Amino acid sequence: MSQAIRPLVPKTDVVLMGAGIMSATLGMILKELNPEITIQIFERLEVAGTESSDAWNNAGTGHSAFCELNYTPQKADGSIDISKAVKIAEQFEVSREFWAYLVQKKYLPNSSEFISAVPHLSFVWGNDNVNFLRKRYELLKASPLFKDMVYAEDKNQISNWAPLVMQGRDDQPIAATRMEMGTDVNFGALTRSMIRCLEKMKGVTIHYNVEALDLDPDGKGGWNVFVKNLLSGEKDKSNTKFVFIGAGGATLHLLKRAEIKERKGYGGFPVSGLWLKCLNEKIIKQHDAKVYGKASVGSPPMSVPHIDTRMIDGKKELLFGPFAGFSTKFLKNGSLMDLPKSIKFDNLIPMVFAGIRNVPLTKYLIEQLRLTHEDRVAALREYVPNAQSKDWELKEAGQRVQVIKKDKKEGGILEFGTEVVVSEDGTVAALLGASPGASTAVAAMLGLLPKCFTKESKSEAWQRKLKEMTPSFGVSLSKEEKLLKETRQRTSKVLDLTI
Repeated sequence: MSQAIRPLVPKTDVVLMGAGIMSATLGMILKELNPEITIQIFERLEVAGTESSDAWNNAGTGHSAFCELNYTPQKADGSIDISKAVKIAEQFEVSREFWAYLVQKKYLPNSSEFISAVPHLSFVWGNDNVNFLRKRYELLKASPLFKDMVYAEDKNQISNWAPLVMQGRDDQPIAATRMEMGTDVNFGALTRSMIRCLEKMKGVTIHYNVEALDLDPDGKGGWNVFVKNLLSGEKDKSNTKFVFIGAGGATLHLLKRAEIKERKGYGGFPVSGLWLKCLNEKIIKQHDAKVYGKASVGSPPMSVPHIDTRMIDGKKELLFGPFAGFSTKFLKNGSLMDLPKSIKFDNLIPMVFAGIRNVPLTKYLIEQLRLTHEDRVAALREYVPNAQSKDWELKEAGQRVQVIKKDKKEGGILEFGTEVVVSEDGTVAALLGASPGASTAVAAMLGLLPKCFTKESKSEAWQRKLKEMTPSFGVSLSKEEKLLKETRQRTSKVLDLTI
């Protein structure tokens, strides 16, 4: 679907690079806080939200830490750290609040187009893993955020929750936890809905098939943004007070071109994803849950396997994965030269040290690349014992760029989360990394405001509006059980989610 070419606006208050979930979220927040603010968005593709935000390129799990075992790592002494899970759970509640606000304001269509109720399960087997899950459950259960979590080792109970996972399973110790209030989110549909809303607003201009190439300081505290029309080949520039780089894998390139000291030392390592997609409607109907397991020993946190119910464009789907692939592209629609071109003098040492210290990741990727269809189905059978090869096909998922950055002790480290980089004067911000990414976009973008819009953020008008949009932002819901209960009840009703 081609979009009408719009003339470049010579000067705006804000430029958003990339029309993905991050830019769409920040754009909506800023227009609510200041309806007079002018915004220009540049998207190199002809449709918004079709790279990392798209349903087939994104796990779609409302990442609330209900089932993702990599958010509760076990330390060398056997103890389990739940702090990351608590933080992510709190952030996802903020996302729900903001989406509910947008639905109530009629900015978004029927919530069923982008969010559905799907239970979240963690599932493990073997004595050590069962002991881990039991201990994890006991720790999480003590927090109000996970109060409704249910634990079971009984095979009949687990069969009721996930019959597909139990059919044909050998007699072995197993355990599962279940959160009824889990969700599946189509972040591509959500992104496109927000972008369509922004397009109708005064002072917002969205350019498709236009690629941001560079940004240079204008000498007056703002930025000149240089762009290229990919249809005509013409180049142009626009001036802005503030730039947000939310271009997925392309963010690193653009950040490196920004003349800010904070860009130094950052590198990226691209990893592509692959799904096994179920073709058999009878099997798809048997499963209604997101069942997450434990990553294999030696594999990276991003490799956590899951058998996953999805609602994509009104149709129920069933996926298993992710399997890893490797490409030097930073975007699915990127260039094979992305990785080589990203290596600069300032990030060479961090990238070398990160590479040396992540040999297991390299080994894992090589092993993944060697997998045949039968090998992947064999991995699937650990979760769906009766799986047949003919019922599943391989589908390419999105491209992710993991963050590499300087570290005083290690020289360079590879991170698997998301990171926001902000210039000292707050005029440039960039979002790097992957999971939990889209699920915590609202909290991430709200976190930018006091750094990038310092004066306005302190105003009574902005503070009042922020509380209206996201009542729990800045509040620890793990310590405010009453507020948590109120916000969950309200957002569940507005978003048509059953608890």
